[in-house]
Amino acid sequence: MKPNHKPDFRRQRWTAAAALLLGFGIAACGLQTTSAAQDVAPRPVSARGELSQEEKSTVELFEKSKNSVVYISTLQQVMDPWTRNVFSIPRGTGSGFIWDEAGHVVTNYHVVEGASGATVKLADGRDYKAALVGASKAHDLAVLRIDVGVGALIPVPIGVSHDLKVGQKVFAIGNPFGLDWSLTTGIVSALDRSLTEETGVTIEHLIQTDAAINPGNSGGPLLDSAGRLVGINTAIYSPSGAFSGVGFAVPVDTVNRVVPQLIGRGQYIRPALGIAVDEGLNQRAVQRLGITGVLVLKVNPGSAAEAAGLRGATLLSDGRLIPGDIILAVEGRPVDSVGKLSALLDDYQIGQKVRLSVRRGETEMDVAVQLQAGS
Repeated sequence: MKPNHKPDFRRQRWTAAAALLLGFGIAACGLQTTSAAQDVAPRPVSARGELSQEEKSTVELFEKSKNSVVYISTLQQVMDPWTRNVFSIPRGTGSGFIWDEAGHVVTNYHVVEGASGATVKLADGRDYKAALVGASKAHDLAVLRIDVGVGALIPVPIGVSHDLKVGQKVFAIGNPFGLDWSLTTGIVSALDRSLTEETGVTIEHLIQTDAAINPGNSGGPLLDSAGRLVGINTAIYSPSGAFSGVGFAVPVDTVNRVVPQLIGRGQYIRPALGIAVDEGLNQRAVQRLGITGVLVLKVNPGSAAEAAGLRGATLLSDGRLIPGDIILAVEGRPVDSVGKLSALLDDYQIGQKVRLSVRRGETEMDVAVQLQAGS
């Protein structure tokens, strides 16, 4: 015998009440319902016509360039405080681009700084473990290498940055917020910008752009309308940490000078004067003297500075420092910090002579120095 099923009148009463309220609400809104379902055809599609020539050019540039851009993910090693076991965890992501067919990949130094490992993902989805070849913190540049095989990679075409014009169109390709292979467009907003990091390192000749650059874009290429590399997206100026209309890129002229040394030597050898300087002491000294420049603390024996006749400071027995030469400018370009001096010298080659404007006592003079290899 089947069990008896009694109707649930409470549920029926609530259902009826809900339907009444729903009907009241619809009526109050002036809406009407249809009692029978009917087939509704999709709206006809309007003809779009051809893309504009500018759109075609942008699409073509992206299609040709995306295979030269890579996605970089980094790892860091951590230790379990209880077991003392060391293991790797994800650290961050960034962008980069193929430099040559030998598998060298260029990115920002800060993308791989402190990482215990890195993986490079190509546009076709292949992943490769990467090895660090060399890095220059002063230029925020690093070179990785992946073992893919000769001829299997598409290097990005190299352009120049010294002839860029404000208003020129540029394109940024990268992986903002982990959104891989994203394209943003904009213009060159300004040229020859400089940024000083918390460490005191100054990066010169930066390209300012309004092409959207966000976290994850770092290390990706900034291209001109011909698809040539003109810069490496490296920083944003933003109170919130997200793009606010101002981005910066390391110019390709700097990249093309530094990267070959990183590949060939594992490091960048900077041109130098052969003097000892200190940023903290320099700031206090020039502020007390009421001038702007870089105080030469010491002239290294046998250095280019000694050969040019530069003079260092004198430290008295009572702790007082008697200033020697103070460097005011390099080839007429003012110097206001140790970082600025290093950045200006970086525009020249080892063995090249540069003209320094120097203050010695109350006298200002020009001194020619043949640059030597720095440490």
